[in-house]
Amino acid sequence: MKITKDLYQGSLALLTDFYQLTMSYAYWKSGKAEQEAVFNLFFRKHPFQSGFTIAAGLEYVIDFCNNFHFHEDDLGYLREMKNTDGTSVFEEGFIDYLKRMRFTCDLEAVAEGTVIFPHTPMIKVKGPLIQCQLLETALLNIINFQTLIATKSARVVLAAKGDSVLEFGLRRAQGIDGALAASRASYIGGCAATSNVMAGKLFGIPVSGTHAHSWIMSFDSEVEAFQAYADAFPDKCIFLVDTYDTETGIRHAIEVGKILRSKGKELLGVRIDSGDLAYFSNLARQMLDEADFPDAKVVASNDLDEHIISSLKFQEASIDTWGVGTKLVTAYDQPALGAVYKLAALKNMNGKWEPKVKVSQQSIKINIPGDHQVKRFLKNGKAVADMLYLKDTVQGKSKIVIIDPTDPTKRKKLNVEDLEEVNLLKQVFKEGIQVYTSPSIQEIKEYTKSSLSCFDKAHKRLINPHIYPVGLEEQLYDLRTDLVFKMKNYEHE
Repeated sequence: MKITKDLYQGSLALLTDFYQLTMSYAYWKSGKAEQEAVFNLFFRKHPFQSGFTIAAGLEYVIDFCNNFHFHEDDLGYLREMKNTDGTSVFEEGFIDYLKRMRFTCDLEAVAEGTVIFPHTPMIKVKGPLIQCQLLETALLNIINFQTLIATKSARVVLAAKGDSVLEFGLRRAQGIDGALAASRASYIGGCAATSNVMAGKLFGIPVSGTHAHSWIMSFDSEVEAFQAYADAFPDKCIFLVDTYDTETGIRHAIEVGKILRSKGKELLGVRIDSGDLAYFSNLARQMLDEADFPDAKVVASNDLDEHIISSLKFQEASIDTWGVGTKLVTAYDQPALGAVYKLAALKNMNGKWEPKVKVSQQSIKINIPGDHQVKRFLKNGKAVADMLYLKDTVQGKSKIVIIDPTDPTKRKKLNVEDLEEVNLLKQVFKEGIQVYTSPSIQEIKEYTKSSLSCFDKAHKRLINPHIYPVGLEEQLYDLRTDLVFKMKNYEHE
């Protein structure tokens, strides 16, 4: 099997859970396939016990929707599916319906790089019920992973406090596609470059890397290895110094650095990949400075994450650049975001929109009904609060109260006359046609940085961050409360 051809260049319509197809067939059988619906994609808790999350993956979503249709071989596979009695799972009429179906939905989304919070829609899909349903699994697969990695990356970059962070995770990532998506999301989150050359080609991400321990071991001596590398790359010499003895390796790097200087070139730095990074980075800095290489950088790797980097910063380690791999691209301490995709409204046979709510014994699992938007309020460029609201319900209001969706005792009054405001959900598709111009990945990365800068440091703490206020506008809160009581058959006044 030619994986790259068959998996990535063919149709992805079957990248879905089987129950999406069985529901779609049942919608078609019951005459509900074309009934208009609104679905929201959102998450309930920040990953990594973070105080913020970074949206990522929209470009993949756009590509998926632009190419969403069932190819003949997809339909042939569905035709072959049989029930236990030997009959076909799907009628030929349904197969023909899928053959003719094209993406015609409206889709709104928050821009990649936006700081987002629990319960607020990242993507809103509005269109025929069957199409909305068939998009669910793929959209969750894309957004869950890339948002998770972009958030991890942003936390690592914050911990580095202005130092350059390089993503080195390809060899430890979850497969080919996981590695590519992780490299993209890591760059969006703030990493300066990736070791993943294919990601560099596909996405335009800067690539970075020097040599491994095997390079050193292939020569009779460390000095000989450094010199040979300097001969090959005189302008890109960062020597890995911990193959045998780190202090000796630093000394050898300086020795070859002096030879480079005699030829009009400069030693860019040394990399340490093991041992006590605080101790050896300080030793390297001291030795490099004493040898008159004050501009040579100290690069560190070795299973780093935001917590280890924060600790090394506290220890005043002399590290200028951080190579972060496994714990970034695998989201080592939380392997899934847990975003969900829920029906929020359905147009009835009379053409009227009816809000829909999923009731649960856990308040965190009660979704937000209706066709709503997300507004961010800012004061002097700093984020104050986010509000979920029904369209056309807040116009002309000077004072607004927002209510926490999981704890009605938490309320915040906003004098909106004193605040700037921006709607976070942007129109991406209109009746199946893309109307959104995607920014470059470099622009997305800069937007992430700008978006984070709008939030107080307290919200960006790695441990016990301050909770940013996100709430429902009163009419939306009342609507949800009334629907919950109705669904539970309670009387509510």
